[in-house]
Amino acid sequence: MELSEAIQLIQSHSQHQSEPSVWADLGCGSGLFTYALAHYLPKESRIYALDQNNPLKPEIRPNGVEVVPRQQDFVRDDLELPALDGILMANALHYVADKPGFLRKLSNYLKPGGRFLIVEYDTDQPVPTWVPYPVSFRSLTQLFKTVGYGSVEKLGERPSRYGSGNMYAALIAP
Repeated sequence: MELSEAIQLIQSHSQHQSEPSVWADLGCGSGLFTYALAHYLPKESRIYALDQNNPLKPEIRPNGVEVVPRQQDFVRDDLELPALDGILMANALHYVADKPGFLRKLSNYLKPGGRFLIVEYDTDQPVPTWVPYPVSFRSLTQLFKTVGYGSVEKLGERPSRYGSGNMYAALIAP
């Protein structure tokens, strides 16, 4: 996926903020969605980019947004993060077996009104190694309602390049 496609996938009219904000991208990989999110954040915002094999360079400041790379396992490690305005997980939630417990833990890092931005494959069918614990949009909606969130908005979807299904992006708010 190209950066322009990632930017389009997570586009939301309710996402624009006027004040700098602090986000975490859990399982950031190459930083594709880190940089897509930076496209929508005001200058002087900060994104903590966590991944087990973090290749991101701290000197890259997309759109004037500071990217703070950290090499961490976001599922197993204790996360040392400040209070966050949002948490991005792009193709990462499907690595979490206990999703309700994990989301409750992550909620402790969010400021009041904090949001989740999720990008996932729209399937509940596991694909060993790649997608061990999938979460379709329907399942995601139920999952977040179970842990106390009221709004789950599908922002967009696109065909997956790995099969016949789709990928989706969702914004979750209290």
